[in-house]
Amino acid sequence: MEFSKDIEDFLAKLMSWYEDNHEGFRDQYDAAVKYAEKCPVDPDDPVYCDWQNKDIEFLYQFFSDWYEWQENGSGVDNGLTYIEKFSWINYGGHKPGMDFMNKGPGRELIADFTHLQGLQMNSPESKKTIDRWVEQLGAKRMDDYKIKNWKNFNEFFIREIKEDRRPVDAKEDPTVVVAPADCVINMIVDDLGELTQIPVKNVTMNVNQLLDRSKYAGHFIGGTAVSCILMPDSYHWYHTPVAGEVVEARSDIGGMYYGIRNFPQLLDKGDVGYGYDYNDFLDFRRGYVIIKTLYVNADGGPDGEGYVAQVPVGLNSIASVNFLEKFTGKLPVPVEKGERVGNFMYGGSLNILLFEKGRFPAVQLLQGQRIGLLEDPEKTPKRFPRSPRTQLRTPPPNGR
Repeated sequence: MEFSKDIEDFLAKLMSWYEDNHEGFRDQYDAAVKYAEKCPVDPDDPVYCDWQNKDIEFLYQFFSDWYEWQENGSGVDNGLTYIEKFSWINYGGHKPGMDFMNKGPGRELIADFTHLQGLQMNSPESKKTIDRWVEQLGAKRMDDYKIKNWKNFNEFFIREIKEDRRPVDAKEDPTVVVAPADCVINMIVDDLGELTQIPVKNVTMNVNQLLDRSKYAGHFIGGTAVSCILMPDSYHWYHTPVAGEVVEARSDIGGMYYGIRNFPQLLDKGDVGYGYDYNDFLDFRRGYVIIKTLYVNADGGPDGEGYVAQVPVGLNSIASVNFLEKFTGKLPVPVEKGERVGNFMYGGSLNILLFEKGRFPAVQLLQGQRIGLLEDPEKTPKRFPRSPRTQLRTPPPNGR
């Protein structure tokens, strides 16, 4: 497809496609708003947006406002606001809303807008957005990072950690798994199915589809998946959770940009993503690395070899999953525990780790290790938008 050169070009395309019903775009949008669920948050909530029966002028103004806000109003404290506002159009997973996000001209238009957002965040003008984020992150958090003369916001977004700020735990012990990123960790599946969607704690995942039918997918049947969710203000590089050698890697799977059925539920305060249907992510832009690693027994001796998979997933507004050159060439290549693999640009993202059956029974911590942060109570609702007491209702399937 041919991308728009600027926001004016994009908005003109939107109106033209609607007026001409380009490839059914008018029918598609009208059906999405006709069957949209009532926005489940209070009208005073900053993320409130009622899509029910809204005309094309509403969509036109929404994209216009979003583009202007991203440059002049977005910050750490409201970085997901417009993503959430947009998510209500397909809230609950009704078919017309999902089709608008994921199929045909609706998907093309969203891809076009996402491309424009990328250009916007790569432009010199985006430096003023950096200033807002630095101020809101504060001196304490910014002290973790190497300070550079960032040319644009995306350069800032993938800022690098100082060498001594993320020491890799038990680097020589192959039994110790480390976090792949600054993230909120949630055990999501402990009995991965092969082809069918096996519900566990209301979660489903098809490991073959997630790994795009990799020849290594079978190693994770019956095993464990762990989600590692990155918040917008997180350090956005991801690293290897174990040492070994990367035997297979891809960074080009899928291509969906939006369309999570209940995006706010993924960000609920507390057990982030608990009970979430991760089958949503099978079509999102993602990649994976398969690491062959050494297992050891209780005496520290060899106990064979096995595999760990790392799946970076680009969620809403992520148009690419970036790997370092080392992982895009000839494989296998050796990796150390905690070695950088790649990064995400602006937007929501997560890593999913897959382990073989019986090898990763639980998230286990030692005394004295970090388990979380004491947050500023005024900032917590902005970083974790929904408390357990106010979790959003997930509508039952309605067949639409």
